[in-house]
Amino acid sequence: MRVLLIRLRLIGDVVFTTPVIRALRRCRPDAHLTYLVEPAAAPVVQHNPHLDDVIVAPRTRGLTRLRSDVALGLRLRRERFDVVLDLHGGPRASWLTRLSGAPRRIGYDVQARRWIYTDVVDRPRELRPRHSVENQWDILQPLLGALAPPERTRDAVEMQPAPDAETAIDAWLRREGLAAHHTLVLIHVSAGNRFRRWPLESFAELSHSLAAAGRNRRIILTSGPSEAEAAQEVVDQVRARHGASPEAVRTCGHTSLDQLRSLIDRAQVFIGGDSGPLHVAATTRTPIVGLYGPTLPVRSAPWRDPQVFSAAVDVGDLPCRPCAQRVCQPGDFRCLTRITVDAVAAAAERALERVPAPVGQAD
Repeated sequence: MRVLLIRLRLIGDVVFTTPVIRALRRCRPDAHLTYLVEPAAAPVVQHNPHLDDVIVAPRTRGLTRLRSDVALGLRLRRERFDVVLDLHGGPRASWLTRLSGAPRRIGYDVQARRWIYTDVVDRPRELRPRHSVENQWDILQPLLGALAPPERTRDAVEMQPAPDAETAIDAWLRREGLAAHHTLVLIHVSAGNRFRRWPLESFAELSHSLAAAGRNRRIILTSGPSEAEAAQEVVDQVRARHGASPEAVRTCGHTSLDQLRSLIDRAQVFIGGDSGPLHVAATTRTPIVGLYGPTLPVRSAPWRDPQVFSAAVDVGDLPCRPCAQRVCQPGDFRCLTRITVDAVAAAAERALERVPAPVGQAD
């Protein structure tokens, strides 16, 4: 049996599909499994041991996209897939599912596109208090029948390290003078949209607070490609306001997604908002402190072994929370701005207490 899985984007959403890949391999060990993804999220599945092939769909626009999608559809048709699992449900993923020509096409019940699929899986439109991994798991039912619910230990999210990324991060750590006795605190300061961005001023205060609490601590700031200057701005604020030394807080410059995962793997704690890097962090055993504004931890908290420390920091109940992240009804993004530095720092300290002290540390 030849199976195609489609989840084009976003990074976190692709991470949430990895338990499905493992379950398919476990239940259909002889199947040929191919994953179709767009470039930004491709590193998540590129080295997945349960996949036989990964196809990267170019991210184009207009007529160029139409031509490339027709060519891609012809390629998929030549592959003669028996089954397509559309884990996305967006217009492009649905279109490619149809172009594949697979005799069996399984997808979510999305208005105006349900006709594309031979098997339709219910997906309520409201924001349910149910984890995204569990929502993705539903797509397996028509193919595999009744399955036990996913378990966080057996069915954890995964992203395999890339050897070249491991080498690059090791070299960067050596150049920066970061050694085994340092406590590395990795803080991701950007998010995919403004509805999930904690203020940079808060990140600056947090960085100073955590650095000041231990002389062997090293704060590393990262940010996404669309906000390349955000991490450096936080570093500049910390140094200007608090006189922090260049050794205490720094950025690591541009890193690929593979390299970011390798860097997270070497840190003693990861701190960030509910975005792709937090879910990449969940594929490691590094403790995580997640900041949740308009989203709920019950839907997108790290899906991994519960014995690995993960903390969610939010403001609790608000009438407007969760939201669809289109318009901030109160207008002040209170679900983010009311998350205090003290609350995040306290969660980070709890995480660090559970991690064995690095070799030679004497804070």
